[in-house]
Amino acid sequence: MVAAVSSGGPAGRSRQPSLSQLRAFVAVAEHLHFRDAATAIGMSQPALSGAVSALEETLGVQLLERTTRKVLLSSAGERLAVRARAVLDAVGELLEEAEAARAPFTGVLRLGVIPTVAPYLLPTVLRLVRCRYPRLDLQVHEEQTSSLLDGLAHGRLDLLLLAVPLGAPGVTEIPLFDEDFVLVMPGDHPLGGRADIPREELRELDLLLLDEGHCLRDQALDVCREAGRAEGLPVTTSAAGLSTLVQLVAGGLGVTLLPRTALRVETGRGGQLATGYFAQPAPSRRIALAMRAGAARHGEFEEFAAALREAMSPLPVRIVH
Repeated sequence: MVAAVSSGGPAGRSRQPSLSQLRAFVAVAEHLHFRDAATAIGMSQPALSGAVSALEETLGVQLLERTTRKVLLSSAGERLAVRARAVLDAVGELLEEAEAARAPFTGVLRLGVIPTVAPYLLPTVLRLVRCRYPRLDLQVHEEQTSSLLDGLAHGRLDLLLLAVPLGAPGVTEIPLFDEDFVLVMPGDHPLGGRADIPREELRELDLLLLDEGHCLRDQALDVCREAGRAEGLPVTTSAAGLSTLVQLVAGGLGVTLLPRTALRVETGRGGQLATGYFAQPAPSRRIALAMRAGAARHGEFEEFAAALREAMSPLPVRIVH
């Protein structure tokens, strides 16, 4: 006689975890606190506790170690929390793809922009969205590059507008344009007004740059190294933003490099300033959109990039297709 196997036991378990159970477990795994986890996902604490208990029963594994003071993940819970997060991420991507397939350029688009791009390109971006994509809910986040990449990787952001190359795994870049750097200096500087400045002039100049963390600082230092500037030659770092940097130049503290798109705005604020252009090929940077590799809205973002290139063509840049 063959013994029957119960469908509810470990050898014949037929029930599967629900998304709400996985969501509750992941929240507890992240917060290690039932009340905080319940608040984070908008669920009552008893409902959350019940969902985690039901998940443990369904899986036949103890996921949590509960004490009167704290919650800890069991060794199995630590491993399965990674899997549960991956399942929820995959479901989120499925829903995003379905939404994009139903109606491109609708819903929310969370765009991250670096500070040395935002003030100068956002007017063009916002005008394009308002005129061509009125049903798109554009949400703009201005952050430094490292924070933007983290937001993209964790799904907090959908698309980035920033300087490349990034060298970040899992990120696809869509180039928009190249723009030259311009030397900005006090009004009485001998290089003022020239259009053929050799890069080698950067070897000895008193250079003002942005604070650590700004990609424009790193790009400017790369230009200086290419020009042969000595590694030990001091670089004055005094500003968190380009506006302050330009005012320091106007006050005679040194010179700086500005991207062409920022020139009109920043030098138009007043102060005694002069500009000079480098001999060709001038040092430059590339601006691009960046998205997660394999993003559900890949086609939509490619179309958006094409529209941005067209809208940005009147700017002092070289469009890249």
